[in-house]
Amino acid sequence: MVRRHVFPALRLLVWAVIAVALVKIAFTGADVSTQATGASPTGAVVDRIVEATTGTVTNAVTVRGSVVADPSVPARATLAGTVSKVLAADGQRVDAGTPLLEVRQETPQEPLTRTDPTTGATTVTERKPKVVVQQVTAPVAGTLSLPTLKDQVVAVGDTVGQVAPGTLSVTGTLTPDQQYRLVGAPAEAQVTLKGGPAPFTCTGVRIGTATPAGAGADPAAEPADPAATPSGTVTCAVPADVTAFPGLGADLEIVNGTAADAVVVPVTAVQGTVQRGNVWVVADEGAEPEERAIGLGLTDGEVVQVTEGLAVGDRVLEFIPVPGGAGDVDCTDPAQYDPAVCGG
Repeated sequence: MVRRHVFPALRLLVWAVIAVALVKIAFTGADVSTQATGASPTGAVVDRIVEATTGTVTNAVTVRGSVVADPSVPARATLAGTVSKVLAADGQRVDAGTPLLEVRQETPQEPLTRTDPTTGATTVTERKPKVVVQQVTAPVAGTLSLPTLKDQVVAVGDTVGQVAPGTLSVTGTLTPDQQYRLVGAPAEAQVTLKGGPAPFTCTGVRIGTATPAGAGADPAAEPADPAATPSGTVTCAVPADVTAFPGLGADLEIVNGTAADAVVVPVTAVQGTVQRGNVWVVADEGAEPEERAIGLGLTDGEVVQVTEGLAVGDRVLEFIPVPGGAGDVDCTDPAQYDPAVCGG
């Protein structure tokens, strides 16, 4: 009796309630309004402040490079003429200053004309050409490559031979930041070869300009990061008693000055990296930071020496203000509220 009459009646009642609810939602919509709780964003950006302290700054720059064979040095003719003698053989080991060949230059001279005052007879005397002979010598010691032949005509500046010194160097590229830090660098560096002997002193440090890159590059391509683009090269000579091979990886460490008991601040607090910079000094609690120009000295990449403009204990912003950055967000304004900045 219950199964036949009561359960079907209850089922019809449930379906009727569902139908009424759907009709109400369809014509009136659901109530999705929320009630204001009175809560508002309370996060605030707090500038981090650091004090100028004293410390020892060592300006040590480490550059990744590799071992390369020194290029051949050309031997050039300094006289226009004809090769009259070849004094060395191709493939010969030569010392600096070894004679390689002779260049002979003959310059015709005007004949001498003489007239006898008594008879009026004229005598013409031919003169021998003026001859100049000059030797071309090896510019450096090494193995000679001499393709020039006897009786070959050469001009001033022509390369008549090449001498491969057989020496090695370590070379690497410098970023603009490293190049600034190596202004006035010493003539020595400490080199560590990958899988090679113990670190050794590399002499004759030379700072040069990097080979221009990007010729023929796609103008629509994304520009490279200027801070990471090589702007210079550093090279130094591998000592003769050090066993090395072209292609080996190497690290060059160049120490370009040390300052003890110097006034220092983090590099993140300074706008600028060389000679002059700016910091933002916080004089009193809650006061607006004041921009101040300072003199800069050595840096180790983490802190920088302040040569003038700051004293020990002066408080500065740890990070230079960025226009349009986090400091310009009003966390109490819902329209500007940013959870990543305001911490909520």
